[in-house]
Amino acid sequence: MQFVADFHIHSKYSRATSKDMDIDHLDKWARIKGIKVLGTGDFTHHLWLKELREKLEPAERGLFRLKSFQSGARGQKGILSKFHIPKEEIRFVLTAEISCIYSKHNKTRKVHLVILAPSFEVVDKINAHLGWIGNLKSDGRPILGIDAKEALKIVLSASEDCLVVPAHAWTPHFSVFGSVSGFDSLEECFDEYAKYIYAIETGLSSDPAMNWRLSQLDKITLISNSDSHSPTRIGREANILDTELDYFSITDVLRKRDLRKFLYTVEFFPEEGKYHYDGHRNCKVSFKPEETKKHKGICPVCGKPLTIGVMYRVAQLADRPACNALGVANAGRPEGGKPEKTIPFKNLIPLDQIVADALGMGVASKKAQEAYRELINKLGTEFKILLEASREDISSASSSEIAEGVMRVREGKVKIEPGYDGEYGKIKIFEDSERG
Repeated sequence: MQFVADFHIHSKYSRATSKDMDIDHLDKWARIKGIKVLGTGDFTHHLWLKELREKLEPAERGLFRLKSFQSGARGQKGILSKFHIPKEEIRFVLTAEISCIYSKHNKTRKVHLVILAPSFEVVDKINAHLGWIGNLKSDGRPILGIDAKEALKIVLSASEDCLVVPAHAWTPHFSVFGSVSGFDSLEECFDEYAKYIYAIETGLSSDPAMNWRLSQLDKITLISNSDSHSPTRIGREANILDTELDYFSITDVLRKRDLRKFLYTVEFFPEEGKYHYDGHRNCKVSFKPEETKKHKGICPVCGKPLTIGVMYRVAQLADRPACNALGVANAGRPEGGKPEKTIPFKNLIPLDQIVADALGMGVASKKAQEAYRELINKLGTEFKILLEASREDISSASSSEIAEGVMRVREGKVKIEPGYDGEYGKIKIFEDSERG
């Protein structure tokens, strides 16, 4: 069975998240987006776990469905009441993210880990052990003073069926390879337990082609997830799998890097991520790696060290030249080294952003939201429109400009001002002159 999976999101109990990050909204938005398997996020938080137990029921092995499933939008208020929500049932998989902050090799380390678990019983064991170490009630993504390797050991002791994935692996401040607090290899971080790391999350500021530059990752499965803090942003990065719909089949594909069953990942254009380039947001300084080297890593405005972004950090650890395996001219990355066997990927932009750009207005504008809604209601899910719908069908359901926007994104014909130091990149699909 072919389906879309997004394993890493957060609940309303995490910092800086929407109050709509609850099970009911997530279920509806997953159907609008076309996501079949969605991580619950935040199973370490007691209130969220209580809600998960109350509102979910077992489905296939290790997966859960919403109790009293409603196929339509009856009873919904606000924006959801205006969607013809697809009837497809979705599945939830129990997931969480933890923040490990500790000292190793005379340096402060901050590593985020995503955990996938097969049952509430296993989750209870994990929470009991982690609860001895830190306050799980403080936040949906708890901060724990524990070595990432020790956290991995705790999770695997609860169940060998669990999967632990380093989150957004290149983010400067909170990741396994981060320029500020990370490591140079998985082995340096996890020691002898590195053999239990089967996958890493590439994050919004890198894509698989960038990760292919490191031969140390050749046997690691590169996955992509939204890390969403609002229901409208789930699926902005995702995984397209073709396997049995159950927890153990899914995790088996991730463990084995099964190229027959892991079809491809859906990626941001990495330049759109918040940490692609180096720089200082407060000083409005954004540098390519060459410029950073020229300035010796120092901000020319304030004289303090720059935040070193993902592009620079990948180049630091790379033992292969840059590669753009898809032959797309989106990012100006030249052809170069590539492992023999890789999982393909597709760079996309969320549909509401394409619609807004085609209309020349903001994503939150009433006209852009109405046009987005109309497309979904006429053609089906967002992923169907982004990946499959023809130019003719999109044009008939909306406008020739929006159809052209989707085609340009598929072909990588976009212009991007790269993100840096926590600032998202700015994407342009159309020039102002094209809108008449």
